[in-house]
Amino acid sequence: MKNEIIVLIGGPSSGKSTLINELIKNGHTCFPEISREIIKKAQEDGIDQLFLENPLLFSELLLEGRKKQFLEAQNHESNIVFIDRGLPDVVAYMDFIGDTYPDFFTDTCTNHKYTNVFMLPPWKEIYTSDEERYETFEQALEIHNHLVKTYENFGYQITEVPKDTVEKRAAYILERI
Repeated sequence: MKNEIIVLIGGPSSGKSTLINELIKNGHTCFPEISREIIKKAQEDGIDQLFLENPLLFSELLLEGRKKQFLEAQNHESNIVFIDRGLPDVVAYMDFIGDTYPDFFTDTCTNHKYTNVFMLPPWKEIYTSDEERYETFEQALEIHNHLVKTYENFGYQITEVPKDTVEKRAAYILERI
């Protein structure tokens, strides 16, 4: 692997995008979460919640997009690249809803390994929902548990980022890479 690829994970509304924006503001190379792009495209095509209506199709599109991000990060000119959500997130969400998926989902996760995984824990005080984020806080807790289990099953050691200001969260991560 040419570069260090660091993935930020966590349930809905745990502060990942805010943290990514802080890292970008400080000059770091970051790739954003891509699920909102897929959701918005589906909504433009008349599908209100693609993940709910066709979770396998949504997850295949997401896996493909995240694999592309991984490969771009691997060959990026920056030595360190941060990514908002990783490939195993797709498996964790499919397990969360109790749906089955083809073996290439797990094969893709096994064959594309991140350097470090930082978990942002559920945080009720900052939790919000919107048109693309439909989960309740209780569901966010369940998703968090699935994410931890999935990443650990793929052999990752997860570093939990403390609940704090975005500046302190960014510093916490930067001190550990």
